[in-house]
Amino acid sequence: MDKLQAMKVFVQVVDAGSFTRASDQMQLPKATVSTLVRNLESALGVKLLNRTTRHISVTSDGAAYYERCLSILADVRDAEDSLSKTRASPSGRLRVDVPTGLGRHLIIPALPLFFERYPDIHLEVGCSDRPVDLVEEGIDCVLRGGVLPDSTLIARRIGELHFVTCAAPSYIARHRRPLHPHELMQHRCVNYFSAKTGRISEWDFAKDGERIQLRFPGSIAVNDWDAYLSACLSGLGVAQVPLFPICPYIESGNLELLLTDWCIDPVPLHIVYPQNRHLSAKVRVFVEWMSELFTDHPLLRAPNLLECPLHSLPEKKPLLLEQMAPAG
Repeated sequence: MDKLQAMKVFVQVVDAGSFTRASDQMQLPKATVSTLVRNLESALGVKLLNRTTRHISVTSDGAAYYERCLSILADVRDAEDSLSKTRASPSGRLRVDVPTGLGRHLIIPALPLFFERYPDIHLEVGCSDRPVDLVEEGIDCVLRGGVLPDSTLIARRIGELHFVTCAAPSYIARHRRPLHPHELMQHRCVNYFSAKTGRISEWDFAKDGERIQLRFPGSIAVNDWDAYLSACLSGLGVAQVPLFPICPYIESGNLELLLTDWCIDPVPLHIVYPQNRHLSAKVRVFVEWMSELFTDHPLLRAPNLLECPLHSLPEKKPLLLEQMAPAG
């Protein structure tokens, strides 16, 4: 028995609601369709369909097997598409999840260019700072920040985030400007806490061989990028934020840089996807496009507002990117 052909027939029978309609749609004799499903049930040792003279219904085992068949057949199609030289353009639904800040300020504004290149792909973009389980939630790939744990997932590094310390002029007017990171212990800081663990993130600084890593006092802590930036702009305290989205606020005078002679560890960025997605044409082209997008962005390659050897510093755990999901 051709197991894949039997799976296709079974799925078609369930979708069509009858053996007759399925045989018509697949242009196969009804006897062949019925035999393939019956042989599949015999091979599995379970009943997949309840049959009466009027209609068929799916058993509980059949419903579970139907979902698995859909996934397996989709993977087979993706593998064939990825190796086909005649395929003009990848197509189908692609589910991705990205951090809120990068999604809003960088990825979504650039998507018109993606759709010009791949018009047949239908994107579902989740923007969140919550932990994501790719396998459990059926997500094709995610953008993650920070040092990744050991995992059965495949990861491709596409860039890094560079951070700066800043505050609103209204805050600076009420407090003296800090000249050393230790002085932040006497300031109010806008803190970020992990959506996964609830733990407040540490701040880090480096200069001339001196490294400082501390948690600073603050009257507010958030776990969302937009809320974090809004708190800083509102004058609630000093913040450590990614460089790329705040340049307009620096140019307009809504934010001022602090401690510019101190370096902050960059956060590495990875596209991560399950192993069974590595041959998928639509996943592959999205990963390549994201890699191009981040490589071409000057503030994701090197900081323009600082002069310090960020590339020589060790990587840190994520501050604003909480995309860490359980391995596997």
